[in-house]
Amino acid sequence: MTALFGPTDAVDRARALREAGAAGVFTFEGPHDVFTPLTLASTVGGLDLMTNVAIAFPRNPIHLAHQAVDHQLLSGGRFTLGLGTQIRTQIEKRFGADFDRPVARMRELVGALRAIFAAWSSGERLRFAGEFYRHTLMTPTFSPRSDFAPIPIYVGALGPQLTRMTAEVADGLLVMPFGSKRFLHEVTLAAVARGLAAAGRDPGRFDVVPEIIVSVAGEPGAEPDHAAARRLLAFYGSTPAYRPVLDVHGWGDLQPELNALSKQGRWAEMGKLVDDDVLHTIAACGSPAEVAAHIRDRVDGVADRVCLYQPGPIAVDSLSQIIDALG
Repeated sequence: MTALFGPTDAVDRARALREAGAAGVFTFEGPHDVFTPLTLASTVGGLDLMTNVAIAFPRNPIHLAHQAVDHQLLSGGRFTLGLGTQIRTQIEKRFGADFDRPVARMRELVGALRAIFAAWSSGERLRFAGEFYRHTLMTPTFSPRSDFAPIPIYVGALGPQLTRMTAEVADGLLVMPFGSKRFLHEVTLAAVARGLAAAGRDPGRFDVVPEIIVSVAGEPGAEPDHAAARRLLAFYGSTPAYRPVLDVHGWGDLQPELNALSKQGRWAEMGKLVDDDVLHTIAACGSPAEVAAHIRDRVDGVADRVCLYQPGPIAVDSLSQIIDALG
């Protein structure tokens, strides 16, 4: 799967990506609404659709449920609702929403969504009363009238507590793009195993979907030396929540350096602190064949599906070559 970046070209890009061999498209919470491009892409047909991710806490479970059902109907049963917590600063200062106890809050939100979906599909009374969400009324007027397929709920996670909780209650884990092969195997998969064991779940019924930052060299209009990818890694690396990825490789001291520059608004300088070792460990960079080799090495034996995160739109020809190389 690969990204749609906004609503204005969503249909044309989705069609081009389908013809290039992409199995699906996803959106992320950026400068545009996370659902609108998928609404438009659903008209193309033949593609899986996923939010990767919709920021959950500023949204009410009923709103999320309606969006999920509508996109499941539009896509013919090919929609996955991917949710994320974001970080405290963004939730409280940008969205003006509550962030306290994010792991418990996300666990309950997933439970609320399942209760809403169950009430809609069975016609039984909606009864969900939790600490953070309460839904006890659903009249036929507001219940979807069409049948819809079960909607997978995935959660994006990086920290061990949220990752474990995701493995306990969700249908799949969306592995954050700021990561590495070592972090995936030593930290993420270990937390997944603990969560599945605690809930008594079958590992074969839980999906792990890595998202990997991709930068293709030599494309027309592309910045030299993967500068856009370096800036993206610097942005992620400046956030304390992502320091554990750096720590695994002994690069933890880079995080406060990047954070200090971000607080001074020196965004243009931050990417220069991301050296080649950091760049090529976290991102898949180079020719389409080299990108595909990095992806295959990282996810082999872990996942059959991967999401390609692009700092900027990659030419469809390059994406087609990556997809062909991945087989």
